[in-house]
Amino acid sequence: MRIMVSADMEGATGVTWTDDVVPGTEQWQRFRRLFTGDVNAVIRGLHEGGATDVLVNEAHSSQRNLLLEDLDERARMLTGRHKPLSMMQGIDSGVDGVVFLGYHAGAGADGVLSHTYLENQITGVWLDGVPASEGRLNAALAAEYGVPVLLVSGDDKACEDAADYAPGAELVAVKECVSRYAAICLPPSRTAEMLRTAARASMDRAVRTPGTAAAHRIEVEFDASHLAQAAAVVPTVGQAGVRRVGFDAATMTEAMKAFKVVTAIAAGAVQGKYG
Repeated sequence: MRIMVSADMEGATGVTWTDDVVPGTEQWQRFRRLFTGDVNAVIRGLHEGGATDVLVNEAHSSQRNLLLEDLDERARMLTGRHKPLSMMQGIDSGVDGVVFLGYHAGAGADGVLSHTYLENQITGVWLDGVPASEGRLNAALAAEYGVPVLLVSGDDKACEDAADYAPGAELVAVKECVSRYAAICLPPSRTAEMLRTAARASMDRAVRTPGTAAAHRIEVEFDASHLAQAAAVVPTVGQAGVRRVGFDAATMTEAMKAFKVVTAIAAGAVQGKYG
């Protein structure tokens, strides 16, 4: 039984503010250990539930945050940037289930460090007219390959979001959102047990089914008009408003690749304090 773990960092145990997740800071070095601890707890639970192979795909920022030297030796880790499917690289490799670890609420929503791909330039994303977090986008991509979402962890807002886009998945709230930069957190010893237990139970849902490709539309709203103008240069992408762009794609795989291009171009158009 092969399982993939898409591991983001904002929803990891104890994380509450920027320095916890920005590479190079003292706090980031501290939280790399806690992040790796969360991943190891899930790996243990997945194996207890019958997994024979676990691929961990680093999904946060530089995608070089987990400590390989501390990783459970039964897992394999995909690390580094510029992967075609980004956070979901490996979903097309025949895995039987996927775990969204350390996820967070989407742009424009309440939640600890909530955002969608870009930290603060995007104010909203819609998938087929529905407000979409990274979790919802990634779940739609997983569904295209017939891969069920087994478990989602993060703050309570991320879990509320997941209850809608991944009904039936195990949900583990490792912290309770107080504000964008504050949360009531549980210590690693408690979250590790919660994650291990949930991962083990989630293996009952690890059954891959035939995937179904379908057309999708994604719309993205930015906090400034020039970002929408920059993104609209991409062929097939059009402005849907002063600060909004939209595009249609024949499959979710193509939609996510286009979304990756749109966000990259918008990020490149940000200049200093004025954005």
